[in-house]
Amino acid sequence: MAQAQSTEADWVSRFADEVIAEAERRAPGKPIVVASGLSPSGPIHLGNLREVMTPHLVADEIRRRGHEVRHLISWDDYDRYRKVPNGVPGIDESWADHIGKPLTSVPAPAGSAYPNWAEHFKAAMVASLAELGIEYDPISQTEQYTSGVYREQILHAMKHRADIDAILDQYRTKDKATGQPKKQGQKQQQKPVDEAELEAAEGSGAAAEDDGSGSGAGYFPYKPYCGACERDLTTVTAYDDETTELAYTCVCGHSETVLLSEFNRGKLVWKVDWPMRWAYEGVIFEPSGVDHSSPGSSFVVGGQIVRKVFGGEQPIGPMYAFVGISGMAKMSSSKGGVPTPGDALKIMEAPLLRWLYARRKPNQSFKIAFDQEIQRLYDEWDKLEAKVADGTALPADAAAHSRAARTAAGELPRTPRPLPYRTLASVVDITAGHDEQTIRILSDLDPANPVADLDEVRPRLDRAEHWINTQVPAESRTIVRSEPDTELLGSLDEQGRESLRLLLEGLDDHWSLDGLTTLVYGVPKIQAGLTPDAKPTPELKVAQRSFFALLYHLLVSRDTGPRLPTLLLAVGADRVRKLLGA
Repeated sequence: MAQAQSTEADWVSRFADEVIAEAERRAPGKPIVVASGLSPSGPIHLGNLREVMTPHLVADEIRRRGHEVRHLISWDDYDRYRKVPNGVPGIDESWADHIGKPLTSVPAPAGSAYPNWAEHFKAAMVASLAELGIEYDPISQTEQYTSGVYREQILHAMKHRADIDAILDQYRTKDKATGQPKKQGQKQQQKPVDEAELEAAEGSGAAAEDDGSGSGAGYFPYKPYCGACERDLTTVTAYDDETTELAYTCVCGHSETVLLSEFNRGKLVWKVDWPMRWAYEGVIFEPSGVDHSSPGSSFVVGGQIVRKVFGGEQPIGPMYAFVGISGMAKMSSSKGGVPTPGDALKIMEAPLLRWLYARRKPNQSFKIAFDQEIQRLYDEWDKLEAKVADGTALPADAAAHSRAARTAAGELPRTPRPLPYRTLASVVDITAGHDEQTIRILSDLDPANPVADLDEVRPRLDRAEHWINTQVPAESRTIVRSEPDTELLGSLDEQGRESLRLLLEGLDDHWSLDGLTTLVYGVPKIQAGLTPDAKPTPELKVAQRSFFALLYHLLVSRDTGPRLPTLLLAVGADRVRKLLGA
């Protein structure tokens, strides 16, 4: 069930306060509109997810407070196909022939179940949004433009093209007539965003910063798609405001004259399209990436265009920082192998992924772990769950947990018995996913309260298994020895043999996760003449590390491996005795 949010203000609550107040000022009594934009130009990655999660969390908080709110997600599927992305299965160099066409006119990769490029890449994101509990109203820009929904706005923009041109010209770095840098005294664009950051923003719905300049016949904020080749390699050569007669030519050789009052095969250039939509939809809140917030960028210029041309207001909303991946560079959907929300949801449960976005302010960058760090993240999440349960969590932490674990519509699915992720990963690593062995080991973790069915630990078990199978290199996988290492056993000194004897003698009395933890840490203490609960000293830590290394070598022929108590449970008492020379 939905629950009231903490009264302590976290970043989401503060934005919700601002949005509600702004909505009361602009449009009292109407549903509050927040918005996101996604371009299905390729795999929609985890950086793009911040474009959705930021307004989602704010909208959900507003919804929890009893207000009616709409979260619009504009699929920018009528954008031009800009380039052939790397690393996408089922495509080859022939897809370059479609550059310049709308994304919905480009064939889907070979073997796809979807009718076109845009639908193919939308599908995976739609599935992820559902799993994440994100409620939204989808808008296809292909449908909006081709059905004539924006006709009045297009004609209005064309009528006021001189005003738009004047606004845009304040930020242009080159003189339109000469193509040369503007002379001293003319307004220059300030230092641009880092190129790598701009590239990382692809797929955010504003990759193409086209403003419509470059036509020899004057400035036009509208770009037709060619009636012959379907591409936008067109130039408007004439336009009559009275008749709406528009003439264009295309690099393919085709030329055409149409009535813009009836023509539906084209779109406003991005820097005009975005502010037009703000006014048309009445958007109150929409975040933007850092690439849109530099001087002269679409968000900055759009603020003037929406007010002076379309009579609307710019949404409020933060600039959001980039999301990285542990061990990977900044993300770009044009590069192969960039993780998507679907990829992340295969190795982590939806509440954990939501938490990563909820706990950081939008202007704070963070990384999502696909490496060993995911185990630490899960440990951190489990500790937070325990603090929330006993009422000791800090207010901001409790708020982030609440936003991660549930929405206004209710709780997200969760693992009934959330055993530590690192334990589950170790078990499936050793058992190679064998269900009978897995349930045997898991039931031994806590003999007083054994796991009776693997469904108790799902879906976390499945996520850990997928992580082991796809993210852990083969050379790092755990392979338990089939026969004792007689050479190593024969070379042990008296202290080494004594340590193994103490361990083997204690197995039966300590056969649980906690018991074996006490045992493996306690053997070196006993050998040093200390009690099992003695505080570790530097010398004792050295002895423990040496003992652990010996056990790893005897069990898995390596210096390290899964946590020893988990490993011992997984190997089983009889096999442990055999491998340790009993």
